[in-house]
Amino acid sequence: MSSLHERLGYGPDERVLIVNCDDLGFCHAANQGVYEALRSGLGTSASLMVPCPWAADAAVRYDGDDVGVHLTLTSEWEAYRWAPLTAGRSLVDEQGRLPRTSEAVWAGADLDEVVRECRAQIEQALDWGVDVTHLDAHMGTLQLRPRFFEVYLELGVAYRLPLRLSGAETEPVLGFAFRGPAAARGVTFTDHFIHVEGVGSRSVLLDLVPKLRSGVTEAYLHPAVDSPELRAAAPDWERRVDDYRFLVHDSELREALDAHGVHLTGFRQLRDSMRAT
Repeated sequence: MSSLHERLGYGPDERVLIVNCDDLGFCHAANQGVYEALRSGLGTSASLMVPCPWAADAAVRYDGDDVGVHLTLTSEWEAYRWAPLTAGRSLVDEQGRLPRTSEAVWAGADLDEVVRECRAQIEQALDWGVDVTHLDAHMGTLQLRPRFFEVYLELGVAYRLPLRLSGAETEPVLGFAFRGPAAARGVTFTDHFIHVEGVGSRSVLLDLVPKLRSGVTEAYLHPAVDSPELRAAAPDWERRVDDYRFLVHDSELREALDAHGVHLTGFRQLRDSMRAT
């Protein structure tokens, strides 16, 4: 069987990169930054946080862009919170909001309620008219524990959507296999994944672009424009603004991609390839 990038039309030794913009819908500044990155910058895909207050605005601004669903089971900030779409009692904290940490979700969430919430988020995006291209998980909550990964995988199968998966080298660290089971169920995922601790991807990407391996790699950033709203909502606002400038206004990434012959693609291409098999 041909490799993923060969099925997408690339040569066997070519390097292909998805530049995903996380946290669409998080706030107005993120919506503006993400869509600018997709439409006039180097972003090739984005992930929508459906429960967030500005998700409806992101849907109104949507114009056929490559957008997946950033399945959201946590609400991590101190003063800016959001609640689940469903009425699952195990999915909320004492404030009626999604828990602040993945650990809290893993310890207390009922898996049936997790399934209903994730399906509601996907269905809401579809009802808004978003041509959903993939699924990924906010803060990795659905990816990092076997029971929750089973939910994640079943959603990918049910909706025939690619999943964000980390690289094979992370399986021993996490203690369970996930890439083989996903492949066995016919789910598409990238060959490689660039993990960034926290927010702010400039230095990591500039270091790793020359070292990319053949195949398809996903990198992710959190672009947002500078605004009083962003500064009030996100303690890491400066790094989000830097991601925006890196993708939209600066030339460093484009020069690095061109210098090393790296091609750009999005998740829509992966989804269409998956659905064609």
